Amino acid sequence: MCDSFNGCVFLLNNIQYFFKKTIRGRKHMNIIKKIGVFFTSLFLVLSITATSSFADGHAKTILFSIKGPGSGNAFWASVEKGAKEEAKKLGVKLVLIAPPQEGDVQSQINQVEDQLAKGVDAMALAPADPNAFAPIVDDAIKSGVPVVFVDTQGINEGVTFIGTNNKNGAELAANFICDKTPKGSDVAILTGMESQSTALLRRDGAIKGLKGCGLNIVATQTAEWDTAKARSVTESILVKNPNIKAIFGSNDNMALGAIQALEDAGMNDVVVVGFDATPDAATSILAGKLTATIAQFSYNMGAYGVKYALALAKGEKIDINIDTGTQLVTKENANDFK
Repeated sequence: MCDSFNGCVFLLNNIQYFFKKTIRGRKHMNIIKKIGVFFTSLFLVLSITATSSFADGHAKTILFSIKGPGSGNAFWASVEKGAKEEAKKLGVKLVLIAPPQEGDVQSQINQVEDQLAKGVDAMALAPADPNAFAPIVDDAIKSGVPVVFVDTQGINEGVTFIGTNNKNGAELAANFICDKTPKGSDVAILTGMESQSTALLRRDGAIKGLKGCGLNIVATQTAEWDTAKARSVTESILVKNPNIKAIFGSNDNMALGAIQALEDAGMNDVVVVGFDATPDAATSILAGKLTATIAQFSYNMGAYGVKYALALAKGEKIDINIDTGTQLVTKENANDFK
């Protein structure tokens, strides 16, 4: 009927003008007065509704801080895309920030503090270090800025986490490795940054699954989510464990780094499973290199981060855990993730 406050006013004025021109004479004055009272009441209701509606949606500013740049990282690029498209759909202002490189905790802290000082209505945060961010999150909430965690769960009580059930996803990967690897075989785990809950949960899920089916974990080492570091770490593991039969990389970057080390060593029969289902991982699976990966729906993390941060900014209640889902990706369905 009308899509803005000014539009409602314009519409009402025109309707009143129409009735004044149409209904003439003294005997119709009472009708005109009643119509005038009706439209005055309607105007007040619409003005309150329109003002409230536009204040709730269009004026909100959502700060979204991710822990790594989208350029050169398919996972964070997907998170960014989801956040931007959801913000556009909801008509909110999105302030999307990331440190120069993943793991640069101080840069991320400085960026967040700077934006909070400028004023925002809510924040979606993927913290590089949950412990370091804990007091910042507490202060934001105390100042009236609601917060949701995305991808990595923080330590602040009562703050909603939006992301993958990382432990279950890693167990899914471990179960796949168990099915492909003889009992008692040597296996290794490459972990992410161990200050992050994401890395710890994936590590613990993998350990539980691999030990549960009788595999021998000979190494659990961090490669900090990085392909080059994973290649180097895997090379060292292979020197000490030349009979290794499977490797779980806690993200696809590290799994692909492990593949490079295995190729250098001429070991082409080792099962390697990653986590994220990036396009590069899907391409590697189809090429017969990477064995499998676990899909987590990073686009949803970005979209849900904006959606639920806005809901909190508008005073709505949301669930404490919002699972964005996981799925095993092999040659059978890798094309869906390219």
